[in-house]
Amino acid sequence: MGEISSTKRIPRPLVKINQAFIVISVLLAWITGAYLILALPLAAGLSGLLFGYHPVIKLAANFLRKEPSSYLQEDWDQQQFNQSIAVFCLTVGLVSLLAGWTVIGYIFTALVATAATVAILGFCIGCFIHYQWKMYSYRRKQAASGK
Repeated sequence: MGEISSTKRIPRPLVKINQAFIVISVLLAWITGAYLILALPLAAGLSGLLFGYHPVIKLAANFLRKEPSSYLQEDWDQQQFNQSIAVFCLTVGLVSLLAGWTVIGYIFTALVATAATVAILGFCIGCFIHYQWKMYSYRRKQAASGK
């Protein structure tokens, strides 16, 4: 994924693969009770956030049939924001499940799985939150400057 910049883009199929990976991991963890499965999307997400290298996306990129630029593109910064939310929810969920706090664990893993599922279907909850935050910040800045 290279350097982080506001013009960086990610082909949509790769974003959807990552979302599907999160959903499948959560479902497998719930079905099997092997909660450490959640460490896989968590580690991949952390790697993407900290190092700009997301192993799931890198692996999936090998299977694109066309040039990456020919697909609809997703904004890198927006995806980093979304990945931050996913990493937070996966961390709280995994730690809670391992600590025996199953209700909290299931709530946070359900949040991330639901958000990823809804995103696959076409509505990005993280994008909505990000937009609302940007608008709030803008309005606050305008109010502070007296405009």
